Amino acid sequence: MAEEKLQLLEIVTPERKVYSQEVRFVVVPGSEGELGFLPEHAALVSAVKVGLVRVHHEGKILKIAVSGGFVEVRSSRVTILANSAEREDQIDVKRAEEAKERAEHRLQGGGDIDTLRAEAALKRALNRLKAVS
Repeated sequence: MAEEKLQLLEIVTPERKVYSQEVRFVVVPGSEGELGFLPEHAALVSAVKVGLVRVHHEGKILKIAVSGGFVEVRSSRVTILANSAEREDQIDVKRAEEAKERAEHRLQGGGDIDTLRAEAALKRALNRLKAVS
């Protein structure tokens, strides 16, 4: 039986290393759509948007909520430099729901608010909730 090829996936934020493991396949929310990487993929650099990174490892799929950044691929190494990232098993659901409600309230309230900031906060909260569902 042939040995399965793996690639190193690292997800790093300004605060910490969120994930570092050899994996079979990873899907990243690129700025122009989803990007999938197998070992020995061609070199690539792309922007990452708010979305879910799906890590395929040992027959399971781990979801990691990211909120923008960049992905760099070199041979058998994928590095994601994310503004923020949370593994599905580390997301505080109550906190994410509260953030969603605050953002929705700000958007409905009108007045003197930064609409773009409120919309971005809502996207991040919904993304975190999607990771745990």
